[in-house]
Amino acid sequence: MPDTEVKTEKTPFKSDLLKGKKGLVVGVANKRSIAWGIAQALSNHGAQLAFTYQGDRLKESVAELAATLPGKSPLYPCDVTKDDEVKKVFEGLSQEFGSLHFLVHAVAFAKKEDLDGRTIDTAKDGFQIALDVSSYSLIALAKAAEPLLEKEGGSIVALTYLGSEKVVPNYNVMGIAKAALESAIRYLAADLGKKNIRVNGVSAGPVSTLAARGISGFTIMLEGHRNRAALKRNVEVEEVANTAFFLLSPLSSGITGEIIYCDAGYRIMGF
Repeated sequence: MPDTEVKTEKTPFKSDLLKGKKGLVVGVANKRSIAWGIAQALSNHGAQLAFTYQGDRLKESVAELAATLPGKSPLYPCDVTKDDEVKKVFEGLSQEFGSLHFLVHAVAFAKKEDLDGRTIDTAKDGFQIALDVSSYSLIALAKAAEPLLEKEGGSIVALTYLGSEKVVPNYNVMGIAKAALESAIRYLAADLGKKNIRVNGVSAGPVSTLAARGISGFTIMLEGHRNRAALKRNVEVEEVANTAFFLLSPLSSGITGEIIYCDAGYRIMGF
């Protein structure tokens, strides 16, 4: 079947809107990841970035990507399930940056066996891992970032997906984890609002990343999304990245506790 999908403009938006602003991006794995797309968008608007990586396997990849950005981009090892590693990241940022203006949470994980078959068969340890990595980590990172973000006010953005509120085949326990994540966004927004720290989420349509391809039937999901979406196409990484930029920038200063959908209009459609 020929690809008739409409292609969006690839020329990146650039400005000085985030000049002098510093932020941490958690979740970059490779050049195709949404987290890296967000990092590029933030850099295009003048931000200085720091990154985390999980394990030596990803260190080289993240370091190579970070090296393509202007200025120095500090790197920190971080397994978000380990409190001591999270603490060390922000101790390092305190010394390196002094303050922080934004945090990007793009971390999620579930065991492959818990993304197949029935949700009712999810093992307790699989459930705990999915919720810990994909949901609780936002709370842990926000708490550790709070002292740096409150100095000048800031913004936190987390990535989520429609599977949090609708049943998506083979998304299973991850849908439950994303529902918890979205609830955490609202509660954190209420906690941190008095310190001028905003917390929001971007619910992206399916994007062909390496992680997404691990979901059974993902190509069918892409086709179904394209056929039903109001724009009759799939969303692109750059569009998700620009939405995250908007929420992290002063342009969205009155928005907190919200989930913004960047899905080419898929969510609004009935049939």
